[in-house]
Amino acid sequence: MNPETEIDLIKWMEDNCYNFNSYSINGNFIYEGYGIEKNGNLYSWYYTERGQRENLKYFPTEKEAVNFAFEQIKTDLTAKSHCIAILKSDSELNRLTSELDKREVKYSIDKIPYGGLNDMRSRIFVIGCDIRKVEDLKQKN
Repeated sequence: MNPETEIDLIKWMEDNCYNFNSYSINGNFIYEGYGIEKNGNLYSWYYTERGQRENLKYFPTEKEAVNFAFEQIKTDLTAKSHCIAILKSDSELNRLTSELDKREVKYSIDKIPYGGLNDMRSRIFVIGCDIRKVEDLKQKN
């Protein structure tokens, strides 16, 4: 069953291990991403980046806004990705991926220039509810 209210959408996201890093639902703060907000008698679906907000679509009811958001969020692969570590050394990376493999946890890896082009780091993302299996492995920031 599809969520019909913002509270239902939050519960669905939590139950299905989506993250809220890029989605403001029912008023949670985000630096950048999409959100739902009630403006007068309308609900808006908006995007915000670097302090600039753009209303992308308007809906007459909460149910319609939530349905639109639900369809957007459930197809967003990054919304189910949870960064558990940013690693500098290949040995750390190998140790962590070996442990993830043992636990049969789905993950992805990318490399970013963390402190510039000469300081590459590997980021490890756990997918979906596998995040619950690796709480003890999350890097402390």
